Amino acid sequence: MIKKIRIAIALLSVIGGMGFADNAPEASAQDTKKMVQNNFVETAQKGIKLSGYVDTGYSYNFTGTSQSSSTVNGRFGSDTAQKGDFNLYAVKIALEKAMSSENKAQAGFRADVMIGEDATYFVNRTSQQTAVNGGPTNTDMNSNTLFLEQAYVSIRAPVGNGWDFKVGKFVSILGYEVMERPANMNTTFGLIFNQLPLYYTGVLSSYKFDEYIDGKLGVVNGSNSDNNTTTNPNDGDGCALLAALNFTAPGGNANWSNNFQYSTGYDNNTATGTGNSSQGYNNNGGSVSAYTWYYNSWGNWAPKFANDKLLLAFNTVWFVKSGDTTGPTTVNSSVYGAGAYAKYQFNDWFSLASRGEYLGSNNDLKFGTQGNPSTSVNNGGHVTGTNLWEYTLTAGFNVIDNLLLRAEYRMDWGSNTVSNGHVAGDNSGAVSGGPAYYAGAEVVYSF
Repeated sequence: MIKKIRIAIALLSVIGGMGFADNAPEASAQDTKKMVQNNFVETAQKGIKLSGYVDTGYSYNFTGTSQSSSTVNGRFGSDTAQKGDFNLYAVKIALEKAMSSENKAQAGFRADVMIGEDATYFVNRTSQQTAVNGGPTNTDMNSNTLFLEQAYVSIRAPVGNGWDFKVGKFVSILGYEVMERPANMNTTFGLIFNQLPLYYTGVLSSYKFDEYIDGKLGVVNGSNSDNNTTTNPNDGDGCALLAALNFTAPGGNANWSNNFQYSTGYDNNTATGTGNSSQGYNNNGGSVSAYTWYYNSWGNWAPKFANDKLLLAFNTVWFVKSGDTTGPTTVNSSVYGAGAYAKYQFNDWFSLASRGEYLGSNNDLKFGTQGNPSTSVNNGGHVTGTNLWEYTLTAGFNVIDNLLLRAEYRMDWGSNTVSNGHVAGDNSGAVSGGPAYYAGAEVVYSF
């Protein structure tokens, strides 16, 4: 096969060099042989691996009267679609040349591309809370969206135990859950995941002090941005600083990760809309002095007495976004949450996983579900916090190699959990504390 490709490329090269002139000289057999030797494409370069998955499913929400006017606050993307909906969640393709474990100067790369409904929301997460922030509705769903999840060059400097760098675009260091649904314990994304950044563009360094402790330091443009953090021209050039410290238990059956982010300007976290940035709702159009900081702690433990069948985990977050300094009052938004996970692998083909989460805030700037923020908060009015809860139960079936089947039940409740026809700035919409019920199925093939 490779030989045929080489010959084909050589012939095309010869034709390209000859052009279309009638008097162009014909290539001799010796010239063609020389082309084949010097111009070819290697179809299987050593060390480069292609992997990915196809993730599809069906979701049904038992709340709401319309697919375009109802939403469950805190749910992500297609997970909040009302009534029945078939989903192409994602087609994921990853190309990677990983570095070896040797402590020597070396380099590699990784590029991840995602296509599907999840990609639509990762590109523009304002649609996570359709009724609140006016993003695309479920009827606008597009499974053809292309999302570049990450693309970076990896470099190792032979310093100490080996100092590694990622340069380019890479996924967030915050949170226990990741953007790939099949890699999480549950099909739907949790409340805390929806509040955290997705990716950065910049430089991230990592160093492993020993087999128990490793750390990360980085500087990036900001959350979910290929440009700098600051979007207000009066704030200058912003950036975000990243740090992490991770601990691994002897035996490798437990991990504890501590992650930090500080953004010096208007942070572009599109978790629940453009109003959900570090400056809150800036309705006065003035100069903004903004910052954001996050602290995320998560951990997991596989007890040895359970023979690797039981996995327990937790996920917490606390972050503060500075407020609008141009109004009569300055309001900072503080958001906090915690989640607990458990998964038990009964046998080779069946598992059961559960997740319970709480997410709260000190005012309504974060979620915008309790009235018009421009008239309530900026004018010294409503500052009541929001509280969201969810519980999820997921059954997993590995009946065939590389094929994962999952069935899931979820319940959400709290302060103004369900919004029917409610939009930011409009108090006439109907809101409810829930509970809101969800049932879904997922089919994943990985390669």
